[in-house]
Amino acid sequence: MYVPNAEDEAIRDLSRAREDAVLVIKSARQRLKYFLLRHNHRFDGSANWPEKHLRWLAECVSLAYPAQQIVFQEYVNTTTEAKQRVTRFEEKILFHTQQWQLYPVVEALMAMRGVRMVVAVTIVSELGDLTRFNNPKQLVSFSGLTPSEYSSGEKQKRGAITKTGTQYARRVLVELVGHIAFLLKSVAKCKNDKKMSCSLFVTLPGKRKCV
Repeated sequence: MYVPNAEDEAIRDLSRAREDAVLVIKSARQRLKYFLLRHNHRFDGSANWPEKHLRWLAECVSLAYPAQQIVFQEYVNTTTEAKQRVTRFEEKILFHTQQWQLYPVVEALMAMRGVRMVVAVTIVSELGDLTRFNNPKQLVSFSGLTPSEYSSGEKQKRGAITKTGTQYARRVLVELVGHIAFLLKSVAKCKNDKKMSCSLFVTLPGKRKCV
């Protein structure tokens, strides 16, 4: 039985606050995007919100009436402030977790390719002491990633995942698995295509090995 102490709960609150701030960014960006679409302003780039898109918002978007321009600028300000809030949360997470008793576990997770501070802190703060799970099945069940089951007599029917437990850990674990699957696919492609320039290398004495 794992019971989080006050410090564990404080780090978890900080991690969840950062997650909530990310949702605010998504909502603010959607409102701004829909507002511009209603007024026939479309960004021609391949992706939204890189530097090129931000320059387009600042230099190319002009609306017919001052009232509409005020609304546009307020939407932009809301998006910018939400992004700054996420950055502040991430800085605080980095600072406070270094003094946390479970920080060695966070560092161990960050040793995995693709696992950064935010992901590692979310997993550890939501799941706590990972040694309490005797096998991966217990961890998956605790996170609500096991398929639901509807059984009657000899009939068994599998449904969607149960989604029990913490949604924060579940989301991060799903994204992490997807990222690892992408890396493995890239490695396999690299090994099959000797002419391909592969960025996933381990430096060995006298040679390089694709991993």
